[in-house]
Amino acid sequence: MLILHVAAPSDVGGLERVVQGLAREQRRAGHDVHVAAILTGPAVDHPFFTPLADAGVETHIVLPGPRGYRRERGAVAELCRRLRPTVVHTHGYRPDVLDAGVARRAGVPVVTTVHGFTGGDWKNRVYEWLQCRAFRRFDAVVVVSQPLKTRLVRAGVHAERIHVVPNAWRPGPALDRAAARRALGLGPEAFVVGWVGRLSREKGLDVLLDAIGHVADLPLVASVIGDGAERRPLAAQARRLGLDGRVRWHGVVPDAAPLFAAFDLFVLSSRTEGSPMVVFEAMAAGVPVIATDVGGVPEMLTPEEAVFVPPDHPAALAAAIRAAYRAPAAARARAARARERLCRDFGTERWCERYDGIYQLVTSGSPEPVLP
Repeated sequence: MLILHVAAPSDVGGLERVVQGLAREQRRAGHDVHVAAILTGPAVDHPFFTPLADAGVETHIVLPGPRGYRRERGAVAELCRRLRPTVVHTHGYRPDVLDAGVARRAGVPVVTTVHGFTGGDWKNRVYEWLQCRAFRRFDAVVVVSQPLKTRLVRAGVHAERIHVVPNAWRPGPALDRAAARRALGLGPEAFVVGWVGRLSREKGLDVLLDAIGHVADLPLVASVIGDGAERRPLAAQARRLGLDGRVRWHGVVPDAAPLFAAFDLFVLSSRTEGSPMVVFEAMAAGVPVIATDVGGVPEMLTPEEAVFVPPDHPAALAAAIRAAYRAPAAARARAARARERLCRDFGTERWCERYDGIYQLVTSGSPEPVLP
């Protein structure tokens, strides 16, 4: 089967890592896998491509340039003519709205994976409205959590076309605790609260900063990996709270998974989520997790494996951090159970097989997907 993934990568976030992981596993399963990357910035040294090249996945760079959308759609159409893919699999707003129709007109079945919605300002809401309208014309729509399916059905997407396939994780090599801390410039004695993600409102780092202000009596350090549009206001917030020496800003790290070993605790403070890969990374590293009870996160972990707090609630988050600090053995026990669950329920082999079943459905026209 020749599979053409189409994505518009920015930095290497959750969506990008899902595309990399799925393409790698499909290549390992014997498929001919290609990835078209729509880039609006420089392609040189973009971190999205290295893991794909290492896996033997062929990549195609699409640069819209001054002609914008027309050039982009023309490039995707040319790829469809030249490669003759069995299925086109889109990821994200831009490919869903702009490029999927090109494949449909070429007679190629189209599948999309909905990784989540960011919400927020009116512009994002317009984008999401357009995306939901586009989903109605796809042969299959994959969502990474049940709440996303419910949301799409309410938006008018036919339920029978929606398939819930949670993300998966293949653990890779990890650094030991001392090496990970050296890489981040952290001392061996610090109690480190880790946070990894895009610095944007929906990720809720501002809530974690407020929570750290509530536990100023604890000798902890917040280690923030990531970057984004909210970097300046978040840094200003940290200064206002007197946290300058307690928050370490590490910027973007293309492969942050080995660095989770540096954390005593990982916090997911998001206001909205799909099936976040950073939670898998924490589970794989055996790091205790405190997470907001949003999106598909409760489908990834149970209260026996993580501590859940409501979104936008700094006091509750602070209380959970304090409890984990005071009872490290209980936190480590939860983390051990979470790692067992990751290995048992979220393996990449079954993940790849479920996508294969959906591809078989849309290419054969059979009424039900062939799922293991």
